[in-house]
Amino acid sequence: MKALVITRFGGPEVLELQQVPDAHPAPEQLLVKVEAGGLNFADLLTARGGYAGTPKPPLTAGREFAGREFTRNDDSSGRRVMGYTQWAAFAEKTVAQRNLVWPIPDNWTAEQAAAFPVNFFTAYFAYWKAGLLDKTNDKPAGARVLIHAVAGGVGTAAVQIGKLLGIEMYGTSSSDDKLARVRDLGLQHGINYKQRDYAEAIKDLTRGEGVDAVFEMLGGEHVAKSVKCVRDFGRVIVYGAATGETPLLDTRLLYAKGASVHGLWLSYLSANRPLMESAWKQLSEWLAAGKLHPVVGKVFPLEEARAAYTLMQEGKNYGKIVLKIS
Repeated sequence: MKALVITRFGGPEVLELQQVPDAHPAPEQLLVKVEAGGLNFADLLTARGGYAGTPKPPLTAGREFAGREFTRNDDSSGRRVMGYTQWAAFAEKTVAQRNLVWPIPDNWTAEQAAAFPVNFFTAYFAYWKAGLLDKTNDKPAGARVLIHAVAGGVGTAAVQIGKLLGIEMYGTSSSDDKLARVRDLGLQHGINYKQRDYAEAIKDLTRGEGVDAVFEMLGGEHVAKSVKCVRDFGRVIVYGAATGETPLLDTRLLYAKGASVHGLWLSYLSANRPLMESAWKQLSEWLAAGKLHPVVGKVFPLEEARAAYTLMQEGKNYGKIVLKIS
């Protein structure tokens, strides 16, 4: 079968289309004919060899997919599914754990479905880690969240979920055009970080109070800077390092506010079956009500995967970048 292979660790140039052996499912896995794959920053890190647990190359790229489940020898009659796996999603066929495969809404394309799992589960868990899911009495009144890279895949998902939860949202981006598009999704306060320091903007916009949580995926100095944006007992949820820089934080910065920093890693959480099932229960209810819509910014054929990776590497994408597999 055809697959996108990471031939060695490096940039987009290490990606090659190759013929590889067919995928074969284990008893707890499903075999899926892949139609589209969602590109994530984790895929860039995997290609560079910077993602924890990455096998040595060559290996097939991709961790998010949409397609049709195989039924015996017939791939045309199986249900339409989207799913999450650690590796090998960017191929004509892939396998995934049964509990990490979900039905595609009837009116969605494969490209939309491929943009759902990583973005929306990550965004959902960010609100969960921040204590802002509206299921207890602990949620602060008038809760506020700062979402970095708000025009990206996770960012646009977080805005949609935040709107449903009644959260006041602040978001950073490098483009006024992107911020305007995210406002249409429900973002109330956009901050162009190229024009204004976001920490100062948060101080001004919240009258010095700060936000309850920051969704942080930039790394480097931004972890400590995000702590400065939270109010008393605020939380910074760290789920990436898009700058490629090691996160920097002097924990003494947390003392005065009683603030905290929480890690979020979907690769780890996806192994927690009860937790994933609980998240899917809520997400599927929102899906059934037509309240969640993956934002697909650009679709590339698999043959142009290097261009897709380059676009993400340059940070110029809006929403999700999707690869068309078949």
